[in-house]
Amino acid sequence: MGLGTTGPVVPEGLVAVVKRDCPTCELVVPVLQQLAREAPPLTVFSQDDPAFPPGLPVRDDRQLDASFAFDVEIVPTLMRVDGAGRVTAKTQGWKREDWEALTGVSGLGAELPGFRPGCGSRTQDPDVADRFASRGGGSALRSRRVEIGSGEDAIEACFERGWSDGLPLVPPTPERVLRMLEGTTRKPDELVALVPPDLADCTVEKAAINAVMAGCRPEYFPVVLAAIEAACSDEFNIHGVLATTMFVGPAIIVNGPIARAIGMNSGVNALGQGNRANATIGRALQLVVRNVGGGKPGGVDRATLGNPGKYTFCFAEAEEGSPWEALSVERGFAPSASTVTLFAAEGVRGIVDQKSRSAESLARSYAGCLRAVWHPKLALVTDAVVIVSPEHGRVFRNDGWSKARLRERLLELLTVQGDELVVGAGGCAEGMPPQVAGKPVPKFTPDGLLFVHAGGDAGMFSAILAGWARGPVGSQPVTREVRT
Repeated sequence: MGLGTTGPVVPEGLVAVVKRDCPTCELVVPVLQQLAREAPPLTVFSQDDPAFPPGLPVRDDRQLDASFAFDVEIVPTLMRVDGAGRVTAKTQGWKREDWEALTGVSGLGAELPGFRPGCGSRTQDPDVADRFASRGGGSALRSRRVEIGSGEDAIEACFERGWSDGLPLVPPTPERVLRMLEGTTRKPDELVALVPPDLADCTVEKAAINAVMAGCRPEYFPVVLAAIEAACSDEFNIHGVLATTMFVGPAIIVNGPIARAIGMNSGVNALGQGNRANATIGRALQLVVRNVGGGKPGGVDRATLGNPGKYTFCFAEAEEGSPWEALSVERGFAPSASTVTLFAAEGVRGIVDQKSRSAESLARSYAGCLRAVWHPKLALVTDAVVIVSPEHGRVFRNDGWSKARLRERLLELLTVQGDELVVGAGGCAEGMPPQVAGKPVPKFTPDGLLFVHAGGDAGMFSAILAGWARGPVGSQPVTREVRT
C-alpha cells in the first residue's frame, strides 16, 4: 500500500494502531512497551487519546488519516512498513504467535493469554467513514460550500438562506451528499437538465443536494433524476406550470419494479402522507425547481391559490391487481421498465360512487364528475388523470371493460351541444366562443384522458387530477424511463 504524498510520514519499522476504548489494546500495552525496547523503531498511532498508551511516543490519529491510509479495520493492528511506506506484514487483534512472527521477537507478553480478538476500528463507525469520505471523495463535489457558524442552527440556516419550501430541510452536508450520490452510477458533474425559469444547469450533484434536503434515501435518487428530466422537457413546460396563475404543479406517477424496490405506496392513502419515498421524491423535484431553477412563489411562481401538492405530489401505480395495463405500458414502455410520468395537476377531486355495480353506471358517475373539470362550460382546454380505485376497478373488470372502452364511453357521455357551452348560455358569462354553437363539443380529446390504478382495497372512491392548458401552449404529460 502506497501512502502517497498526502499520507502520514511513517518511519521504516513497526507500526501499531490502537485506541484506548478497546480492552485488547489495553491488554497489549506491556507488549508494545517491550517492542519499543527490543525492536525499535516502533511508531504508535492512537485513534482516540494521544496520551495512550502511556510511556510510549504516540502520534495523534484522532483525525484517522493514518488509520484510513493503512486501511485499519480492527485494533490493535500491528504492521511492518518498509522504507517506501509499504506494508509488508500485518496482523490484527492479539495473537502471540502472529506478533512474534511479524516482529521476530520471542517471549512477547508471556504473562498474557495467547489470544484476544480486537475491537472495531473507529474507521468503521458509519459517521466517521462518511466524514472521511467527505474529505477525500468530497473533492469530487463542485458546489459552493456554505459555512455555518458554530452557534448557528443548521436547519434555521436553511430557512434563512431561502432554500426551504416552508418545512424543515435536512442540512446537505458533504457526507450526506456523497451518500446520495451512491444511489446512481452517473457522475456528479453530469448535466441532468437546464431548469427553468433561470435555465440553470442542474448537475447530478445539484440534484443530490436537493434530494438530501428533501429527505430522500439514496435508492430513491434515480427516480428523482428521471423526474427532473421529465419536468424540464419542452413538452412538460415547467416554466409555464410555474408562471400560470392556476393551481397546478407537477404530479409524479411511478411505474415498474423500482416502485416496489424502494417501498413506494400505491395502496391505502397512496395520495396522502406517511410514505417516505412518495413524500420525498416529489419534494426533491420541487426543491430543484426552487433552488436551482429559481422558481419561487411570488417570483416566477404566480399561482393565485396553489395547492398542497406543490409541496410534494408523488405516488406509484398499483399494477398488481389492476384490471388494465400499466400507464407506462400504455405510453409505450415495456412492463419491465421503471418510469416516471409527470402531469401538471391542479389537485385531487373525489369521485364518490358506492352504489354502481355495472361499468355503464360507474362510467356515468365518472362523466358527471369530469364535466366540472375547470368549468362545466369549458371543453377541449385541458387533460385529466382518473385514478381508479381497486373497488371501482373490479366493476370494470367484471364487465370486461378495457381502458379504451372506458375512454370511448366517457368521450361519448361528455360530448354536448355547443349551444350549452357558449358564453352567456344559462345566464353564465363563462364559456366557449360563439363558433361552437350548433356543434357537438367533446370535453376532452381522445388522448386527453389518462387512467391509473391506485388506492386501498376498501372504499368505492376514485379521484380526478385536472390538468393545466393542454398541448404546445400548455403542458403535456411526459414519461421518462428511470436509469437504474
